[in-house]
Parts: sequence; structure tokens; C-alpha cells
Amino acid sequence: MLALSRKKNEAIIINNNIEVTILDVRGDQVKLGITAPKDIPIHRKEVYIQIQNENKEATDVAQIEALKKLL
Repeated sequence: MLALSRKKNEAIIINNNIEVTILDVRGDQVKLGITAPKDIPIHRKEVYIQIQNENKEATDVAQIEALKKLL
């Protein structure tokens, strides 16, 4: 993991096309602004994990249904 120090209104660039800017810092909370191409999905980690779990469950159900058809 790369750890960087940034102040309010400072930014980092990722892969030449994603910019992450520190918008505000209040106590232990940091507000980020992210500029990226529309084809790049951006999610909070907990939402991303939920999406991945739901996709896995849907795939598992689809595989079970396909196996039932074979029998």
C-alpha cells in the first residue's frame, strides 16, 4: 500500500486519467472528490463487496439451475 499525505484541495493522479482530490477534512472524516472516465466504476468498498457477493450468489444459483436441467 502506498500512503501519501495530502492537504485540503491537493490531489493525486492514478493511471493518467483518475484524479482524487481532498475536498474537506473534519475530525476523523475526509471528503474525497474523484474525477474519472465514465466507464470506470467507483464504489465505496462496502458497496463493492456487497455487489461482488450478490454477483457470486447469482452465479451460484444459475449454476445450480443449469445442473438441475442436465439431470
